[in-house]
Amino acid sequence: MQRTPHHRSRSRRGLVVGLSAVALTASLLGAGQADARPYPEPSDSMATTLSLPSPPGGANVRVLVFHASATEESPTVDAGIAAIERIGLTGPEAGRFRTVATDDPAVFTNGKQLGRYNAVVFLTGGGDVLDPEQEAGLEAYMEAGGGFLGIHDAARTEPYSDWFTGLVGARPAANGPASVQRATVEVGDRRHPATKNLPLEWRRPDKWLNWTKNPSGDVHTVARVREITYDPGASANGWDHPVSWCRDYDGGRSFYTAMGGTVDSFAESDFRDHLRGALNWTTRLSQADCKATIDSNYTAERVTRPNQPGQNDQIGEPHGLVTAPDGRVLYIGRGGADSSRPVVTDWNDPNVGKGLGQIHVYDPKTREVTLAGELTVFGNKGGGDELIKVEEGLLGIELDPDFERNGWVYLHYTPHAKLDRDKQMAVRQVSRFTLDLATNRLDPSSEKVLLHWPVQVHSCCHAGGGMAWDSKGNLYIATGDNNSSGFSGGYSGNNPQPSHKGVSFADARRTAGNTNNLNGKILRIHPEDDGTYTLPEGNLFTGKEPDEGGGKTRGEIYVMGVRNPARISVDKSTDTLYAGWVGPDAGAPSTTWGPAKYDTFAAITKAGNHGWPYCMGNKQPYRDRNLPDPAEPLGWYDCDHPKNESPNNDGLVNLPPVTSNTIWYSPQGGGVDYPRDENGVPSYEAEDQKQLLPWLKGGGQATMNGPVYRYDAASTSPDKWPAYWDGKWFIGDFYDGDQPRHAVLTDPKTVGRGGLPTHAESLRKIVPVGADGIRNLMDWKFAPDGSLYVLDYGRGFFTSDSKSALWRVTYKGGGPTPAADDLARKAAVR
Repeated sequence: MQRTPHHRSRSRRGLVVGLSAVALTASLLGAGQADARPYPEPSDSMATTLSLPSPPGGANVRVLVFHASATEESPTVDAGIAAIERIGLTGPEAGRFRTVATDDPAVFTNGKQLGRYNAVVFLTGGGDVLDPEQEAGLEAYMEAGGGFLGIHDAARTEPYSDWFTGLVGARPAANGPASVQRATVEVGDRRHPATKNLPLEWRRPDKWLNWTKNPSGDVHTVARVREITYDPGASANGWDHPVSWCRDYDGGRSFYTAMGGTVDSFAESDFRDHLRGALNWTTRLSQADCKATIDSNYTAERVTRPNQPGQNDQIGEPHGLVTAPDGRVLYIGRGGADSSRPVVTDWNDPNVGKGLGQIHVYDPKTREVTLAGELTVFGNKGGGDELIKVEEGLLGIELDPDFERNGWVYLHYTPHAKLDRDKQMAVRQVSRFTLDLATNRLDPSSEKVLLHWPVQVHSCCHAGGGMAWDSKGNLYIATGDNNSSGFSGGYSGNNPQPSHKGVSFADARRTAGNTNNLNGKILRIHPEDDGTYTLPEGNLFTGKEPDEGGGKTRGEIYVMGVRNPARISVDKSTDTLYAGWVGPDAGAPSTTWGPAKYDTFAAITKAGNHGWPYCMGNKQPYRDRNLPDPAEPLGWYDCDHPKNESPNNDGLVNLPPVTSNTIWYSPQGGGVDYPRDENGVPSYEAEDQKQLLPWLKGGGQATMNGPVYRYDAASTSPDKWPAYWDGKWFIGDFYDGDQPRHAVLTDPKTVGRGGLPTHAESLRKIVPVGADGIRNLMDWKFAPDGSLYVLDYGRGFFTSDSKSALWRVTYKGGGPTPAADDLARKAAVR
């Protein structure tokens, strides 16, 4: 593409870069700069004085770079203009454009000239650079469908204009850092042309701005700067610190980046790629979705009604859900009674803990609920301490991969009929039932028991229950360790002493840490059509290991060392297993016993040992204890070579090495870590701790793992969540205080090996919290139509109440912009 030589006016007045054919008129070059003073908002009459094509610009794409400043011009202006010009002259032919630069604001009152530009770039300094008529011209330009790109100090421009604040998205706060600092930018949008080619974690130097009001939720944030990687100053924004964002604004498209505060920024290839993508969208050379994380584009609707008095006609005690291929939602009630019904806690009573595990079906086509069936379960003992209450019952549900044809439903539950009241032992099992697809009724006589194992029920809690399928037809079954940590001060849960009738109930080495026990595990089996199962290759054990005399492993075990994996999911695109489990009860770390309670999420790509009760988090060990005096601390566990030396162990002594987990959090914060000594033991001193994941924090915490969203481009559903969320992992907590309710990104290079998430963003306004929202998140799954179903447990434990409900969260933001018919060049790659 031919162009005239690059030239700059030393007067900084009427600067033009680009082709002479698009040079500004002499009248524009001669206009004066606007006064720096407050002024009223542009009136409607001002906004309509210009005659502009809609949309402005055309296939002969032009970009106007405006660089006026009410103060001394920034030294970045020359570098910025040169970089934008270079971007326009390079790359694929379909993405090229011409560049014109000026500091003369009169350009915004000349409709004939302004209408020729596909996008306007503000490379401005601070202050008031437009008079009311000129701002009205810019406003008219946007209303006609123009594009705007603001860079760094553009956020300081037009400080008295609310309209310009909306255009740029946020205003810089005082007391921010003034010096250049190297920091890490988290690139959360992997689809926008401005960010799709950038590193997940982008380390770069710049001048970082803080914001008077965080724009997240009102704009679509495509990248954030990680404050723990630099000194953000007194006006720090915290973990959610947007640095680049976009939105459809006032008829046009607005993109802003706070980066570009240094001359050197414009020489960076990644930053130029960032600007290139932003310009592709703002000039209408490509489409992008800048609506996906704007809170108002989502609607959360409660789809079940409160139960009728004395009935569970709509919902039982919420405990899990699954969506069918035709859109129906099946959800289960654990077994707690309606609050008006008494519970039996006396072990001498044959009806102790007897409850009904209920299966309901919600049909979105009719918006009606059917009580599909009930199982008599052990699980209704009400509240109280850990030697009274239980968390058994109907714990999990999954549908057969061929459900549309066979109607098979898999239920994970504790049948009351198999309870041993004397020894206070029960049986957990996974059974297959058949649902009549026409009537939504479960046939109780169709039961086939696939798998069963013993569990002690003298002490509560942590029953697990989640189930999920991979792409190969393998069924994952999450089982809790059902042990109390109350006899170890809330730490490791490794006290071998307390027992009932010879069965320990406070030693998780008997269960989760035992290679010969199915509790505290995630199992993986391959169900067969005849109601049996086979074992897939690649589980943690074959069941026939000759180690230590043989007979000390179970071949069903895929993951060991988990405490209460109530919710698991599998991304069938990758067959990565995602799980979350509840930690013990210690509220603070101990230099004697180890870390505080860590609730945990893990992305799991292969069979392994995830630590409990020996190590948690990123291989943070507990202290061993044993008979004759469990109160006496012994040595620290070796996470790389753990040994199970409990007297209650009937499995291997030498265990697989511990795999670090992806996410962990405690009352102290997220990803808590400590300096370590020469043996790798953390200090566990509160003053030494750092938070690797500052975006989450616990308290009264209980993980609720969620799905990985997969966008279906072929779906015509008007409710589906947009492609932006594709590949993001949803994690949450039962509680809605400071606890997590986030979508996170992981790095494919480190996922499954304890690599930390690269990016997180809050879902608290999209999946709404609060008394009238989804306060107690119990389960969440995406439906085939791309909408999200969420179970709210309600406001009382071990029962259902008026707030117990199934919710549906849908997206109403529309598709990418600009519309396909408005693309500047129809052949451009979209």
